[in-house]
Amino acid sequence: MSEHSANPSSTVAATGRPLAVKAVIPAAGLATRFLPATKAVPKELLPVVDRPVLQYIVEEATQAGIGDVLLITGRGKTSMVDHFDRRPDLETRLEEKGDAERLAAVRRPSELAEIYTVRQPEQLGLGHAIGYAESHVGDQPFAVLLGDEFVKPSEPLLPAMLELQARTGGVVLAFFEVDPAETKRYGIASVEPAESELTDIGEVVRVTGMVEKPQPEDAPSNLAVLGRYVLPGKIFDAIRRTKPGSGGEIQLTDAMELLRTEGTPVHAIVYRGTRYDTGMPLGYLQTVVQIAAEREDLGAEFRSWLADFVKADAAGGSGT
Repeated sequence: MSEHSANPSSTVAATGRPLAVKAVIPAAGLATRFLPATKAVPKELLPVVDRPVLQYIVEEATQAGIGDVLLITGRGKTSMVDHFDRRPDLETRLEEKGDAERLAAVRRPSELAEIYTVRQPEQLGLGHAIGYAESHVGDQPFAVLLGDEFVKPSEPLLPAMLELQARTGGVVLAFFEVDPAETKRYGIASVEPAESELTDIGEVVRVTGMVEKPQPEDAPSNLAVLGRYVLPGKIFDAIRRTKPGSGGEIQLTDAMELLRTEGTPVHAIVYRGTRYDTGMPLGYLQTVVQIAAEREDLGAEFRSWLADFVKADAAGGSGT
């Protein structure tokens, strides 16, 4: 049973358009940057202290009122679904030990949302993966959360994106600012000021184009695409009409650009909160350290140890 409350009044924006109530998480990739760890364990289940990355992402969706989550999976990734299932044997053992805290933690994943899956047999691009969600989503708007980044719960992003999409009926993205020298690592957007009636939602811009990994001198801005999207149902038709692009894959960016050129509005929220990026080993390690340092139960002791470690390392010692 999901902890999401299906309150009909919370699923309609002031415009009368429905708010997205389903989320899609593409999670079929091979995660080659993390090999050999990800040979048998999906990258999405790598732990950030004591919760896997994927749980943080599902929690982000449910915090925004989404109670229906579709995982786009691939071979060898059934353990992702298992994580959100019940474990009666383990629960019984914890009950017998009187370990109420761990029992609640073990049960929590199964209480977050209704989890569904579909398999992507070949990894042929993000657009290709999203296309597999059509039978589940239908013609309604939906959120897409990439499986290797999430935001700080106290600094949410998705609720504003859902509201913006319901008001405009179009494509909604999220951007974050990068150092101009780093634009070659990201999809970069060209933007203009948004309509005045949208500015109460947050720092909203209208997207006029996107460029994949431009050199700094060619970048139209320093606004990079964050792995959150809210899309209208017509994206599926656009994906079908999108030819393979970068890397010979069907790119979601190309499908969104097709909709934009055909008149669908594309807006974005510039996110100024804390973003955790676990897509590469360095970002993953930084995320683990940041979250561990902020934990009430671990933070003080961990920060003390970390300070001693850094001090000893700077002095040429082992830090242990």
